Amino acid sequence: MSQEWTPPPASGTPDQVPNYLIPAIISALCCLPLGVVAIIFAAQVNGKVAASDMAGALNASRKAKMFSYIAIGLGLALWVCYFIFGAGLVGLSILSNA
Repeated sequence: MSQEWTPPPASGTPDQVPNYLIPAIISALCCLPLGVVAIIFAAQVNGKVAASDMAGALNASRKAKMFSYIAIGLGLALWVCYFIFGAGLVGLSILSNA
């Protein structure tokens, strides 16, 4: 009648691996190719956690975070360049009319 007791996981083990799905979706709006890659890695995290592949889940989580932030950074940089270029064209058109 004795049952084996399994202790709860230690607090230092990563039970919850962040999947970074929300930043991946936002990054797809900023830079489509890298955003899609980030979404793919973010979608792999929960499946790997369910399969008890913690190393693979952490790796996919890291890659999803990296691709998300790179895509968001490139998207923001592109918009900043676009606005600077547009302001330069407006300035040139004002100078040419004067």
